[in-house]
Amino acid sequence: MKAISGKVTRGLNLGSKVFAADNSGARIVKIVGVKHGKTKKGRQQYAKVADWVKVSVRAGKPEMKGQVFDAVVIRQKKPYRRITGERVCFEDNAVALLKDEKGNPKGTMIKGPVAREVHERWAQVAKLAQYVL
Repeated sequence: MKAISGKVTRGLNLGSKVFAADNSGARIVKIVGVKHGKTKKGRQQYAKVADWVKVSVRAGKPEMKGQVFDAVVIRQKKPYRRITGERVCFEDNAVALLKDEKGNPKGTMIKGPVAREVHERWAQVAKLAQYVL
């Protein structure tokens, strides 16, 4: 996975319920795993902006409920620092669901802003965003 600029802080734990910001049919999803996550032995994994996570759909279309998908974290409430020295945080925690392991998004549009770090690592997801912050 490509490195991102910025020192992103741990923003989301396993079990966190987050908003699905795309039009894939899911509304609320729960983070159940972090793909390629690095953590100390015995410590619970965590997710941050631009991380690849496994999510379980909790609310949305009835046929999607309970299904597990890959997703990318596009926003987090916890402030993190960029190389320029500025600190960035968003109003909510949000993810965008992925169709396959290559990073192609399941939906066709993303509501709200997307972090610049997501654009560096997941260009196909950032293309669907209204704007990139």
